[in-house]
Amino acid sequence: MKRLTIILLMSTILSCSKNLEVNIDYIAGYWEIESVVFPDGQKRSYTYNETIDFIGINDSLTGFRKKLKPNLSGKFTTSKDVETFKIVVENDSLNVYYTTPFATWKETILHADSTNLKVINANKNVYLYKRYFPVNLE
Repeated sequence: MKRLTIILLMSTILSCSKNLEVNIDYIAGYWEIESVVFPDGQKRSYTYNETIDFIGINDSLTGFRKKLKPNLSGKFTTSKDVETFKIVVENDSLNVYYTTPFATWKETILHADSTNLKVINANKNVYLYKRYFPVNLE
């Protein structure tokens, strides 16, 4: 009986393990910050955003993130600033290593699906993004 309990427990744990690579399929695209939860539990919500993030990923799990400013015509303006990154699956985590001419840092993807992206940084700030959809004025 004890052996059966251990086998059932192990199979439950193994079947519930996350397939982190599935999250990668959802990361690319346009994202708008919805809120930030700070380590002390305080939350800052964003009801309006002047800029959104565009994340592009290629087959080698490298990519870039740019800030875009949407306008009423449905197009975007942007600066030439870009953050390049590499996605690495390590220690049961999906980590994103960013590089700019000024800094390098790591963020960990906690969750990604077709409408939400949840990320934590080294300061333990948790960022929740929602998929950006352009405003349709017609």
